[in-house]
Amino acid sequence: MQPMAKCLVLDLDGTITDSLPDIAGALNRSLARYSQDPLPMEQVRPMVGDGLMVLYQRGYAARGMVPTDEDMALGLADYTAHSTEGTYLYPGALEALRALKAAGWQLAVCTNKPEEPARILLDHVGLLPLLDAVGGGDSFPVKKPDPDHIRFTLEAAGATVAESVMIGDHHNDVAAGKGAGLPTIFASWGYGPREVGAEADAVAESFADVPALCETLRP
Repeated sequence: MQPMAKCLVLDLDGTITDSLPDIAGALNRSLARYSQDPLPMEQVRPMVGDGLMVLYQRGYAARGMVPTDEDMALGLADYTAHSTEGTYLYPGALEALRALKAAGWQLAVCTNKPEEPARILLDHVGLLPLLDAVGGGDSFPVKKPDPDHIRFTLEAAGATVAESVMIGDHHNDVAAGKGAGLPTIFASWGYGPREVGAEADAVAESFADVPALCETLRP
């Protein structure tokens, strides 16, 4: 029987792409409908990681407001329409993921971002053809930090927990990975605080570190 391929599960925002300009832009356009001043990107940065709906709740709360269901729906539609304008791949991402693919690894994205804008973004940066699965925040009944979000994503990729590794920049990524039984890599270039690295099994300083770390964690 042929052994199951190894799989790297990746977070998206703050791990593969710097999506903050477009995320903050959509949030601030939503706030502008109520004549609110824009939030600086550095204030929005720690709000990222739990999905767009939670982001809007946090952003509105920073202005003493609560978003309505209509605000959420309009915000998601607006972000989806503009999600590729200022977002870019982190340096070395494409090269590292191509190297892993060439070495026989499967690749899957597990993100709390809704699946439609996630796929649009991944297609825009040229990664979608490399992926075996995309598990968005609305793809399954759960999302990170629930480890089942990773398990369902791996199932969609045809991969197993026993041969997989998780990389992300947020506590939710490390917690979900560990909960699912995966060794975890902290992406130090992302939005999460550096202390999250202490919770992970390894810390990547750049994407160039990722292939070797994956092979070390899953020899």
